[in-house]
Amino acid sequence: MSRWSRWVGLLDRREPAVALAMYRIAIGSCLLYAVGTVWAGGLVEAIWMDIPYGGYRNVGNEAWLVELAGGASPEVVWPLVIGSVVAGLAIVLGVGGRLPALVGLLAFQNLGRINGHCGGSYDPLMTNALWLLFLSDSTATFSVDAWRRGALWSGAQVPAWPRWLMMVQLVLLYASSGVHKVSADWVPGGDFSALYYILQQPSWQRIPMDWLAPYFPITQVMTASVWLFEVGSPLLWLAFWYRHTRSRPGWLRATFNRVDWRLLFAIFGLSMHVGIFALMEVGPFSWISMSLYISLFSGDEWARALGGRGSEAAPAGQPQGQPAAQ
Repeated sequence: MSRWSRWVGLLDRREPAVALAMYRIAIGSCLLYAVGTVWAGGLVEAIWMDIPYGGYRNVGNEAWLVELAGGASPEVVWPLVIGSVVAGLAIVLGVGGRLPALVGLLAFQNLGRINGHCGGSYDPLMTNALWLLFLSDSTATFSVDAWRRGALWSGAQVPAWPRWLMMVQLVLLYASSGVHKVSADWVPGGDFSALYYILQQPSWQRIPMDWLAPYFPITQVMTASVWLFEVGSPLLWLAFWYRHTRSRPGWLRATFNRVDWRLLFAIFGLSMHVGIFALMEVGPFSWISMSLYISLFSGDEWARALGGRGSEAAPAGQPQGQPAAQ
C-alpha cells in the first residue's frame, strides 16, 4: 500500500459521533461562559470599547473585523457580543450545522483581540476549538439537527481525526506550558515555590490565601507534580501509539499497556483544573482545557459508556475508533 493510500485510510477512520458531540456541547458552553460573564458583569463597554463609549482605554487595533467596521463603538462591538452568545447557544443545541461555529469563531476572535489587557491563553484555545467544530460534522448526533433528521441519538459515524487533533491540542497545551516554566520556582534544583506565590497574588486569587502559609511543603509537592505532568505530557502520545499497536512485541510496549495511562492522565489533569478553578480566577481556561479530555476516549467507548452500541469489531489488535497501526 502506498503512503498516500495509508494516509487516506487513516483520515477515513470512523467512529460513533458521540465524542465529537460532547466536545461540541462543551465548547459551546465555554463560549457562552466566556462572553456571557462579561455581558452579565456589565463590562462590555469598559473593556471592549473606546474611551468615548465608556472604555478605560482606546482599543481595537488588533481586531481586523472591528477596524474594518469602523472601530470599537457600540454599533460594532454589541453585534459581536450578541453574535457570540447566539452562536454559543446554537452550538450547544446543535442547530445550523457548521455555520454557528464559524460565526462564533469570527465574533470571539475579534472580541479577544480588541483589548490585549483583557485576554488570556484561553483565547487561542477557544478559537482553535471553534475551527475544529467548523471543519467537522459535530451535529451528527445529540443535536437539534440530528433530531430533525429522525433521531436525537442517531448512531451516526464521523471521521475520528477531529478527536485526534483534540488530543494533540491537549498535549501541546501542557508541553508548551511546561517548557516555558523555566524559573527556579518551578524546575528541579529550585525551591518549588511557584504555586505558593501564585496563590498569594490578589490578581489570581478567588479568596484570600493567607491561611496557606503552614502548608508550604504541600504546595511544593503540587508545584513539582504539575511541572512533571506538563513536561511529561508527550508520553501520552507514546501511550496511545503502544495502545494502537499492542499486538507487536516489546517489553516497553507491554509495560505501557498494563495500565490505562489515559485514565491516570485524566485523573491528575482534571483534578488539577478543578483545583485551579476553585482557587484562582483564570476565566474560562479551566473549562476549555477540561473539554479537551473528551478526546482521550474513542467514540465507541463513549457510546458504550452512555448505554449505546459501539462500531462493528475493528481488525484484530486494533482498538476501535483509532488509527490503524502502520
